[in-house]
Amino acid sequence: MSPLPHFISLEGGEAAGKSTQIKLLEERLTKLGHRVLITREPGGTPLGESIRHLLKHAPEGRGMCSYSELLLFLASRAELVRKVIVPALDQGAWVLSDRFLDSTTVYQGAGRELPTEILERVNAFTVGPHLPGLTLVLDLDPEEARRRLAARTLSAEGKYDRMEAEPTDFFERVRQGYHDVARAHPHRVKIVPAGGTIDETAVAIWKEVSHAFSL
Repeated sequence: MSPLPHFISLEGGEAAGKSTQIKLLEERLTKLGHRVLITREPGGTPLGESIRHLLKHAPEGRGMCSYSELLLFLASRAELVRKVIVPALDQGAWVLSDRFLDSTTVYQGAGRELPTEILERVNAFTVGPHLPGLTLVLDLDPEEARRRLAARTLSAEGKYDRMEAEPTDFFERVRQGYHDVARAHPHRVKIVPAGGTIDETAVAIWKEVSHAFSL
């Protein structure tokens, strides 16, 4: 797999601020005259959005085994790569993805403790040569993430989805997993502190993006 220019993925644990930061990055790139497509995982296609609902909200998804979860994420990604990401890149657009293959490495690997060698093979099979040119991991302490999740859920009068409801030790493994991925792929994966203000995080993200792509 070789990195693709103008393809950026944002990663991180729950409530790290990915959705907010990806919109701010889109605005900045658009002001520079670039066409930008935002997508997300799981999701981004009609099939992917149905899989997203099953994985995060549907009662049928509660209690699914880790291998079923893995395969559903991979199905959504395979559809997204071939029907959305590659066509957009071929047309000269920038693609910003809220999560990509590193989420599988970390959530199903470090989090669910599935075998690393299996994850490497299925990730490679699913995305082919289509790897982000830059991956930004928004790094947030799991306890702070839990506080943000609680505040967000209360303000929306909602409830945790299936992933958000995992215990703190799961997210501690996830956080460590992202740091392990960054050490393994230092040229592509960059850790961005996300414990400060929205503006502070946005500045740190733009520093990494402008350096990686000479903007």
